[in-house]
Order: sequence, then C-alpha cells, then structure tokens
Amino acid sequence: MKNTISQRVADFLKNYPPFNELKNIALEQLSEQVSIVYKEKGSVIFTEKEAGHAFFYIVHKGAISLHKKSTDAIIDMCDEGDIFGLRPLMANENYELEAKAHEESILYAIPITLFKPLALENKAVGNFLIESFASNTRNPYSKIHRGKLYSEATEPSKETPGIGLIDVQPVQFSKKIAICSPTTTVKKIAELMTKKKIGSIIIALDKLPVGIITDKDLRNKIVTGKFPITATADEIMTSPVITYPSSLTITQAQMAMMKSNISHLCLTEDGTPNTKVVGMLSKHDIMVSLGNNPAVLIKAIKRAKKIKHLKPIRHSVMGLLRAYLQGNIPMTLISKIISELNDACMKQVIKISLEKIKNPPPVKFAWLAIGSQGRSEQMLHTDQDNALIFEDVEEELLPKTTAYFLKLSQLITKGLNDIGYEYCPAEMMASNPKWCLSLSEWKKSTSHWIINPGIDEVLLSSIFFDYNVVYGENKLANELSEHIFYTVKKYPIFFLHLAKGALQNPSPTGFFRQFLVEQDGDHKDTFDVKSRALRPLTDAARVLILSHYIKGINNTAERFEKLAELEPNNKEIYLACSYASKALLKFRTKQGLSNNSSGRFIALNDLTKEEKIKLKRTFKTIKEIQELVMHRFQLKVM
Repeated sequence: MKNTISQRVADFLKNYPPFNELKNIALEQLSEQVSIVYKEKGSVIFTEKEAGHAFFYIVHKGAISLHKKSTDAIIDMCDEGDIFGLRPLMANENYELEAKAHEESILYAIPITLFKPLALENKAVGNFLIESFASNTRNPYSKIHRGKLYSEATEPSKETPGIGLIDVQPVQFSKKIAICSPTTTVKKIAELMTKKKIGSIIIALDKLPVGIITDKDLRNKIVTGKFPITATADEIMTSPVITYPSSLTITQAQMAMMKSNISHLCLTEDGTPNTKVVGMLSKHDIMVSLGNNPAVLIKAIKRAKKIKHLKPIRHSVMGLLRAYLQGNIPMTLISKIISELNDACMKQVIKISLEKIKNPPPVKFAWLAIGSQGRSEQMLHTDQDNALIFEDVEEELLPKTTAYFLKLSQLITKGLNDIGYEYCPAEMMASNPKWCLSLSEWKKSTSHWIINPGIDEVLLSSIFFDYNVVYGENKLANELSEHIFYTVKKYPIFFLHLAKGALQNPSPTGFFRQFLVEQDGDHKDTFDVKSRALRPLTDAARVLILSHYIKGINNTAERFEKLAELEPNNKEIYLACSYASKALLKFRTKQGLSNNSSGRFIALNDLTKEEKIKLKRTFKTIKEIQELVMHRFQLKVM
C-alpha cells in the first residue's frame, strides 16, 4: 500500500526545481524520507552561526524570512517552492543567516545524505543548487564557488534553434582528429588538446572508438578536483561514444546533438563504433556550415552594396544569437560578438548612405550609438538611439554644413529602420537637428544639462553619456568627453541629480516579493523587466563610475567590475551587480527571441517557477545597490 503522505510530498516537489529534474522513482524514494516541519509565525528554523542541520528546506506553505542578525534586516524572503538552508549541503559550514517564519509555515526538510548523491549524478540538479547557494551568498563570483557556477541562466533549450535548418546539405566536419589510448594520462591529453587547439579527443582501443573526452569533461571532472591530473583517460571519458556516419546532414547533426545533449559527434566509416574514426563534428562546425559565425557574417556585411542586402544578414545575426544562448555561451562574450556585428551593420549603412549623397562630407564627423547600443547591450531589434558630431566650422558655413549632415543622418536612420532598427519614439536620433550638432554646439548642450540639471536634462545626459563611436573621427568624441568631465568637476552637484535619477525607477517587487506588474495600458498585468530590473542597475553603474571620473567604459557589467577594483570594500556587491546585469540581459534576450518582441514586457503566467526564482534572485542586488547610491550621495529615502 502506498504511503499517501510521501505521495503528496512527491506530487508537490515535482513541480519545483531542482526536484522536477529527478526521475519519478528517485523522487518517490526521497519523499519517503522527507520530514514535515510546522512553524508558528516568528519561530526560528536556524540561527546565524548555528551548526548546519542534516537537512535543507523547501517552503510548502507560508513564508520564511532570512535575516542578518547584526542589522535584523530581511535579506531575502522565501515563499512557496523556494529552497533555503543549503549551506550544510554545499559548504559544510555554519549558517550565515537566521531563518525565521514570517508567517505560519509548513516546511519539507530534505535529508542531505540522501539528496547529495542525486545532485552529484544529475548535472541539472547540481547546477541549480550551486547557483542557488551562490546567489544566497550574494556573489556568484566568490572564490569558493569560482569554476563551479557554469550557467548564467537556464539550461539549454530543447527547442530546435530557429537558424534556418538545411535538410539536405551535408555538414562540413573536421578531419583533424586526435586519438589516444585508455591508459593515457589526463595531463598528456590536456597538453595534446592545447597543442592541436581542439576541444575533444577520441579514446580508441584497437583503432576503434571506445570513448570521448571534451574540454567540458576537463572542466567538470579535473578542474573541480573530482579526479587528479594523473588520472587516465578511461577514468573520465564518456563511454560508450556516440557515433554517426560522415554523410550526416546539418539538420541530422543538430537533432543528434540535442537528442543526446552533447556538443561533439564522433563520425566513423559506417556510423557505428565498429569502424575507424574519420572525423569529429562540433556545434561550432555546424554554425560554420550554416554560414552563421561572426567571421562569415562580418564578411557578408562588408560585401553588401545595398541596404536591402543587410536585412537578411541581420536575421542571420539573430540566428547566431539564438544559437549562442542555446549553447549557454557566457553573456559577456555574446554581447561583445553581437555588438560588433550590430556596429558593422551600422557602419555599412553609413558607408552606403555616404555613397548615395555623392558629395564628400565638408568636414570630419563621428556617428555615435547611444543608449543600450552604446553600452553594447542591444541584443534584439529595438529602436535606434544615435547622434552625430561634426567639426567646428566658421559661423557663416554652419547652416550649410548642418544641412549636409542632417541629410546624411536622415538617409542613415532610414537605412537602419529598413534593416530592423525602429525609429526612436522620442526622436533621439541624428536625423533630429537637436542630435546633429557641431562639436562646439554639443559642448554647449552638455554644459547646459550639467549646470541646469532638471528632470529632462538628467534624462538626456543619462542617455547620451553611454555612447560608442561607430564610424568616423574618434578624436571628436574624445574631446567632447574631456569637456563633459571638466564641466562635471566644476559642478559636482550634478552627481546628486544623476543619483536621484538612478533611484526613480520603481521596485521590482511589492509585499511578499510579489512581482509588481503594469496596472494599465497595452502591457497591463505584464512585468517590465527593462524599467524595474535592468534600468536601476544601468543607472547606478553610470553615476558611480562617472563619480570616479572614469571614461571609456560604457557596458554596465564592465562598469561594475571596474568599480569592484576601485572600491575593494564594496567588491562583493559590485560583482553581484555585474552578474545580475548579465543574467537579466540574457533573460530579456531569451524572452524577446521566444516571443518575437523586444523582451521588455513579460507575461508572468508564461514563466516557469524556475524562471521566476532566477529573476527574483537579482532583485535583492538591485535593492542593495540603490541603498549604496543613496548613502554615497547622501540622499533621503525616495
């Protein structure tokens, strides 16, 4: 006869990560050993510095608050489905926070001795727990966890990437194969892979493949300390090796990798492990076969003679972005590559537009991408924000020179619109006379914003101060930057207004950590991830880095990393902010690609519990950085 209590526990756990990754039989066996804990409001589950329990906990009903005893401030709030008390499982250390029932609560206590083997066997479970624990320490980049926290977001999607699958085209595979025996040491294997610049090696016995070792195996099994560098290949290899014939098509190769959740395929003469290896195929090879790799796309962009030729290339860039996200490539690398491709598209639009005008520019100029593109954070097809600076001319020549650059800017902004960049609703574009000025005029405008910092001026400066020279004379932008910093030093009160602006964005959550959604309009009942989560981090990074008079760093995550160097006492929170900004950008990008939108407004009902948990993890970091800004600039509570 089934234990109905344990069955109810299993039915609850299977709806929440990481238990939803367990097989039914493992979940049922675990549920039989779970203890049910009732806590009255205000009662303590564990105290700060208390020795770790033999359990970690998941909230079944109610809410649990986590406190720092020295301040009694609530660090986090755990509601239904949230796990807490992971320290004994992950670090074998005393608790760093106090856990208290915020209201009448029922908890499930998960025995660590039974659960730990499941976490070690199941990568998805292990990664989720590592990420949960690291986020509770506030800094996923802490030395203790460095090298263990692999994913910045969720596991790779199981959906077929929308990059134009080719059903008949054979894949181009690498014939540069490295083979070693099962007794070869890991040290020699690593040296061979480094020397040959390859990401995998075949383990063969009697010339037939018996296993495979990839760079991922080296990270997961050697770098983490599970096996010594003196271990042999047969101890860490994946075996049996999955093999396919060399006649594989691109579609078949993609499906094979997704089916087995692997990134390398071993190709043999007849597609079985019983014949000689003829090649290796990686995800990178597939992307090259499709023509969707950065080098190929850059060449295609530069060859485009007409703006309409750039539009399909922009679609390919989105395909590349989708593939990178599916492969869990770090967001830092993704944003750099996609930004380079976006800049290349803009540069080519400018070149084509210059050819259309026929007359060369009367003086040197610089085209600036501002806002998210200026910060290298524009991943999706959103609206364009740009400006143009041209060299000073004699006063009598100014109207004619301005007219030339306005005509050029109108051609450029139309070209950008044609390839997918919508016009800015607020007309913050170089085609607007206010955003197409000589160097002296720009100095005058920025001085006005700094000296007379009203609401509009602070908004304009916050957008403009994140700029990147896409085309033209860098010297003009550098001279403007020098002027801006010189003026700010003369009027440091400007930082106070910029800091106030950084605190204007509404909190991501309300009472009991509920998401605050839009109350009316076209996006009613959706969550605005841009305004409520990304913008507070962007604004805080900007005012803090500018207050150090640091120029040339525009990306939000990189600004926080630089701040961590400049202020070692705040290093932990700054690195947490860097992580949060990348995680949120990745989240928004994935949402945008899934819904064919900008990813800004998110329907919460469409999110899984795991996605909501990951999103909420960033919110306490937002609150902490806003508190830091408030204290740094001595502002009252907004």
